Amino acid sequence: MKTKLYFTAVMFLGMMGVSNAQAQNPECMTNLSIFSEHAKVKNYEAAYEPWKMVYETCPQLNNAIYVYGERILKDKVDKATGADKEKFTTELMGLYDNKMKHFASKTNYAETEIDKALVMYDNKMADDAKMYQMMDDAFTKDAENFTNPKALYIYFSSLVDLYNDGKKDLQEVFDVYDAVTDKIQVENDGITKKIAVLLPKEEAGTLTSKEKRLLKSYNSYSENYGKIEGSIDSKLGPLADCSNLIPLYEKSFEEKKSDVVWVKRAVGLMFNKECTDDPMFQKLFEAQLALDPSADAYVYGGTLKMKGGDSSGAMADFDKALTLETDNIKKSKIAYKVAVINKRKGSKSTARSYAQKAIDANPANGRAYLLIANLYATSANDCGSTPFEKRAMYWKAADMARRAGRVDPSLSSSASQSAASYNAKAPTKEMIFSSGMAGKTVSFSCWVGGSVKVPTL
Repeated sequence: MKTKLYFTAVMFLGMMGVSNAQAQNPECMTNLSIFSEHAKVKNYEAAYEPWKMVYETCPQLNNAIYVYGERILKDKVDKATGADKEKFTTELMGLYDNKMKHFASKTNYAETEIDKALVMYDNKMADDAKMYQMMDDAFTKDAENFTNPKALYIYFSSLVDLYNDGKKDLQEVFDVYDAVTDKIQVENDGITKKIAVLLPKEEAGTLTSKEKRLLKSYNSYSENYGKIEGSIDSKLGPLADCSNLIPLYEKSFEEKKSDVVWVKRAVGLMFNKECTDDPMFQKLFEAQLALDPSADAYVYGGTLKMKGGDSSGAMADFDKALTLETDNIKKSKIAYKVAVINKRKGSKSTARSYAQKAIDANPANGRAYLLIANLYATSANDCGSTPFEKRAMYWKAADMARRAGRVDPSLSSSASQSAASYNAKAPTKEMIFSSGMAGKTVSFSCWVGGSVKVPTL
């Protein structure tokens, strides 16, 4: 039996990679095979002792010590109480440190610190101050690898709680909010780019089994980022109202006006929160224009011109912004901002035009699809000569909303809610039957144009 286990271990290690020196220890090799087999079938209780022997005697033998060790110890923590729970929790956090020490190529600083912080968070072992300190340290030192959605939320949430307790200032809250939301957008942009590559293959039915798994994983991660972003915005809540933003930026402007990062974040947040009527927005815009006359600055300048009644000047600035930007994802976001500005003004056709430019630059821009869906829905009463034709517009709106959630799963919740709302306003089965329109096409002669096919009964 022992010979068989040893042979199994050799085969296992041949695939996983081992430390040559420690692979000479027959007892470690045998116990590695034993605990691995138990852990694979989730018999963590039986796996613990042989795992512990290998972990303490041959810590460099194989990365499986840390992969399975995490599962074994989490099971121990979940089932333990009192002093035993604390003991196994401490052991688990030590495991993360030792993985970083012995298998640094298999992990990174941010992942290690996040794992430790989440153990403390899940087991209520740290207050807000400790949690924020751990998360801030990980994010500051290794932002590139700080990608865990739950950790991003805890990082921001613990800071807001500290602010509410009078232990942090509002500027720090906004600084971390900007950094965290930027990170979420960057990560989600990367995921949706991968989704965009796979969607045509899925529609054609040519996805491989591996690609199906990848698409499922990408969709799940994007959805999680969407949920976390929504939770972060809810946590920020009224703190980002114009009544808070404006006095804060007025107070800090003279000191910070040469700090390009601060200026760009300040003017961006004021724009997003629709605080553009206040003179402070003009001051921040001018400061950004002096420091960094980038594409975004022309968007803000166009916004001010639009508010001042100079529509042609505003549109010239918007087009200048799109011309200056060479990164397609950034260009898409600029076009989307311009679409939003025109929607607020009531220029629906122009808003759709820029939303389409956003989609052309980045087919994964789900927000642009949602905006077009809303433009269609709010035009229903203006498109069609009969009640049926007017309500048919909602099918077109629902289709655009569904596309938003498809290309960007982070928007799946709001997209599905919008689509359901639009479908509820579309003609019912009874209306389709009584009108005799089943399977026919309804064309729109208003600004929307195009047509929609009536569902068959």
